[in-house]
Amino acid sequence: MKKSVLLIVLLIVSSSFTTSKRVEKLIQKEIKAVFKIESFTKNAIEFSEEIHNSLPLNINADNFFEINNDEKKLGYYYLGKAYGKADYFDFIVIFDKELIVSKVKILVYREDHGGEIGSRRWLKQFIGKTFTSKLKYQKDIAAISGATISAKSMTNEVNKLLKAISILNENQII
Repeated sequence: MKKSVLLIVLLIVSSSFTTSKRVEKLIQKEIKAVFKIESFTKNAIEFSEEIHNSLPLNINADNFFEINNDEKKLGYYYLGKAYGKADYFDFIVIFDKELIVSKVKILVYREDHGGEIGSRRWLKQFIGKTFTSKLKYQKDIAAISGATISAKSMTNEVNKLLKAISILNENQII
């Protein structure tokens, strides 16, 4: 009995690392493609708890990073989660050094329906947006039949992220 429980725990732990490594590889691929570089370093952005509590979403040292190449700041990226109809999906938003959205990509989509939000065509709508943008679903961001919940959720999460970026910029953190 104890051996089977231990085996199950080990399988769960090892599978979580596999997913993490897979997501990390996807992130590296996207950053290299956006900035047309071969290598980069990432640095976590740290700030006070007061600032953290003022943000509309949870940004921390595990999901928001400055991207550098040869000691030169290239931009930032945020690894987020949004909710679909029944499960969360993971996405990345990459900003250039002027805090303009350069790329949005769905990294892991865990549902049978609604995966259309992962299409490059739909995600291109976010490119060029800045921390002063306020996106409205069905006005600024097109709806997707069959992915309404995921598309609304993604739009809401990007809006919260842009507001958080605005707050961090106002406080001269980024």
